[in-house]
Amino acid sequence: MIGLISATAAGTAARDRLAAAWPDRTRVYEGPVKEAVRAAFAECEQLVCFLATGAVVRLLAPLLAGKAADPGVVCVDEGGRFAVSLLGGHGGGANELAREVGAVLGAEPVVTTATDAVGLPGLDTLGLPYEGAVAAVSRALLDGEPVALAAEVAWPLPPLPLAPEGAYTIRVTDRDVVPGEREVLLRPPSLVVGVGASKGAPAEEVVGLVEAALREAGLSARSVAELATVHAKAAEPGIVAAAERFGVPLVTYSAGELAGVEVPHPSEAPLAAVGTPSVAEAAALLRGGELLVPKRKSDARPAMATCAVVRRPARGRLAVVGLGPGARDLLTPRAAAELRRASVLVGLDQYVDQIRDLLRPGTRVLQSGLGAEEERARTAVAQAREGHAVALIGSGDAGVYAMASPALAEASDDIDVVGVPGVTAALAAGAILGAPLGHDHVSISLSDLHTPWEVIERRVRAAAEADLVVTFYNPRSRGRDWQLPKALGILAAHREPATPVGVVRNASRPDESGRVTTLAALDPATVDMMTVVTVGNTATRIIAGRMVTPRGYRWQEEPK
Repeated sequence: MIGLISATAAGTAARDRLAAAWPDRTRVYEGPVKEAVRAAFAECEQLVCFLATGAVVRLLAPLLAGKAADPGVVCVDEGGRFAVSLLGGHGGGANELAREVGAVLGAEPVVTTATDAVGLPGLDTLGLPYEGAVAAVSRALLDGEPVALAAEVAWPLPPLPLAPEGAYTIRVTDRDVVPGEREVLLRPPSLVVGVGASKGAPAEEVVGLVEAALREAGLSARSVAELATVHAKAAEPGIVAAAERFGVPLVTYSAGELAGVEVPHPSEAPLAAVGTPSVAEAAALLRGGELLVPKRKSDARPAMATCAVVRRPARGRLAVVGLGPGARDLLTPRAAAELRRASVLVGLDQYVDQIRDLLRPGTRVLQSGLGAEEERARTAVAQAREGHAVALIGSGDAGVYAMASPALAEASDDIDVVGVPGVTAALAAGAILGAPLGHDHVSISLSDLHTPWEVIERRVRAAAEADLVVTFYNPRSRGRDWQLPKALGILAAHREPATPVGVVRNASRPDESGRVTTLAALDPATVDMMTVVTVGNTATRIIAGRMVTPRGYRWQEEPK
């Protein structure tokens, strides 16, 4: 919960705007400011104070307990011009909160955390447990000193300006080791612990067994991602309590699924009890990985619990990102976040140039020219399979005539894939033209480089007969100058010469141009590959110079 505190009329007005925008996230604290701040500090994860920073510093000083415990605090000035991340920038989430508050109130976020200020991801914000000299290693990164990456376990990380060797080290490991004095340990969630237990097995026995197995194998409990068992043990109190103790989810599988896993130590006892010759080993191994700790029993007499530990393979991450039509303000916040998260960026050279300034230092860029779509898709998937966090970019929406299709045709289930939607050229052009897509519509690419013209023509004819509004992508190039006239001729056989047609070039970009004409008046020679052509249906009208397709299923009556 976010506590909101204000003292003046202007502050209260801004406070109420934020409360209205986030009704489920915020709680307003009324009354004397000192008491309100004290109460919110004790009860909330974050605070937004509509007060001067100096006043907030004095109010907070007696309450501070430590970096790991204090909530994040953001201050908004009297004029609503700035949202200042004052306390708990990383641990308390104040840096991100300042950006969110700024977006709601139209204020400039002020973030002074050094890594955030220069675009470096904080080592304590990567979503992984960490240990060691975070401040010293972060300072070395900021100062440009060589910091090496020792990845004992491959895991997708955001970009960092790393060197092959250095006096400072970031080590990604699931081993139970002590960090060096110039080292940060990052603990990836790479370990799966399979657990079996007899009915009524005590939680302490299960926990003690898992702790002993990890300790003797030299593995860190902070890298345990989940406990896994059979469905029949999903509610076994000892197993449930053990998962809660380690702070990880309990994942269960059917006996049939587990019975299909080849294990080194099958047993008749679990087969008779729950229908599978293995629980602990099979549950740990079901999703693949390296068996680090074979099945072992607890030391109790009789033993009521078993466990096994597997290091699962690292899963790379592929984000397929749509950049929108070109204007920076039409690039979605989610897309911008994925660009900052990716350690490897793959894309067409001209698209890379559009967003290069958004990339974090250390991002590896793999770019190529027109016509290399399949190669870029293969490269992006291969990089993800090596365990990297990859962003594959395309214009508009990556799933519309862009990179999502070839990438997902190449990818298998050994990597995580995230799709990030973008504003399409058809939508950007439609907003410029008016409301041409107000009813059923279709987009058709006129490029026959990958699709035979016979197929394209059949689709255009079907759209014409169905009276759909049609948006033509890739309408005309120097080498393809006859397809657009042919497509327009097919539509003309089903629509009046006065049917409105919208022509938009470079939608949302500085040299944007758009006009509304008619099916009879459109000159195809004025169209190129940077143009989107939208042809209305029989109900589309030109109203006040704008192209409008009625949204109802009953066509609007002609004015009398």
